[in-house]
Amino acid sequence: MRRFNPIPRRYARDYLETAPSLVWLVAGSLAIGVIGLRWYVDRGLAGVSTFAWPLFADSPAATTLAALAFATLLPALGRPIEEAPFTRAMAYLHTLAFVWLIETALWTTVALNIGFGVYFPDPFAYFGVIGSHLAFIGAAYLLPHAARTTRGALAFALGGALANDFVDYGLGLHPPLRYDPGLGLAAVSVVTSLVAVGLAALAFDRMGAATGS
Repeated sequence: MRRFNPIPRRYARDYLETAPSLVWLVAGSLAIGVIGLRWYVDRGLAGVSTFAWPLFADSPAATTLAALAFATLLPALGRPIEEAPFTRAMAYLHTLAFVWLIETALWTTVALNIGFGVYFPDPFAYFGVIGSHLAFIGAAYLLPHAARTTRGALAFALGGALANDFVDYGLGLHPPLRYDPGLGLAAVSVVTSLVAVGLAALAFDRMGAATGS
């Protein structure tokens, strides 16, 4: 089955097969996570249980997962990405990172446009936040070029995303917004979770299958 990936393999090689670019992806993802976490510090992070931080601070969680996923490719530097070693545990990590990046990007874009009147035309709160989060999609689609998934990994990512939705809206730990999200945004969040997992299923080859060149 031909997989869907908007990033051509030749461009993925430029990022994933050379040390400077791959190290930049790891370090840049971590740096964005730290910046995002700092944003949450000013918006109630201290009042949230430490164990719930990954579910409350969605964007830092997504970029941290991305950093970990890209870091697993560092030992394969100097080899084609098709030869990058992978394990079942890596399949779970890469799938989860992809889903979290995509879901966070989609949710942020939708959430800020639902509350368009209270965000637009703020250069940072609207354009900056949406632009930076849409970049998550590009990072996510690099991963399937050098990784695989499994049915279990997809099910795990779906369960995690839906659990995150429940925590966000059932327990009130959704990312801070300038408006009351209501049931509408909760429903949208479930849809973005389903879409993210569906896109992962379309993007990743399965373990045991050969990747295309």
